Amino acid sequence: MKQMDPQEAERLVNAYSDLILRLSYTYLKSTQDGEDICQTVLLKLLAEDESFESPEHEKAWVIRTAINACKDELRAFRRRAVPLDGLAEAVAPEPPRSEVLDAVTALPEKYREAIYLFYYEGYSIDEIAALTGRSGAAVSAHLSRGRKKLKTMLEGERYGTV
Repeated sequence: MKQMDPQEAERLVNAYSDLILRLSYTYLKSTQDGEDICQTVLLKLLAEDESFESPEHEKAWVIRTAINACKDELRAFRRRAVPLDGLAEAVAPEPPRSEVLDAVTALPEKYREAIYLFYYEGYSIDEIAALTGRSGAAVSAHLSRGRKKLKTMLEGERYGTV
């Protein structure tokens, strides 16, 4: 494990915490779970022994690690889920509301992932393909289908026909 440098830790938090939180929210739809994923990914990044080839490589590693952590959390949640009948009412703070973000988070995972990485993070189709392990054609198809679904969802909300 490498020596933890306070300035490097601050740089990583400033550079990636918002990205990880936004990405995690699109998967988990929970601010608190997103914060947990953010902490986990940043700690893994700080403990990473290998150096990255470039800032783009570092950012891609962060995104891939965050996606994997979210998927692990979703799998773990399914295993430990219990009926809500016996649980006390807990009030959770409301996440920021956005009609578009709500629509994006309602998309199936493959469309949500492609839309988020393309529009929110600015990755190209080829870069998304490399990050997600899919072909460029599959990513392109996911973007196209995701856009169509978003358009239908957003127009339905606008005209009250959801």
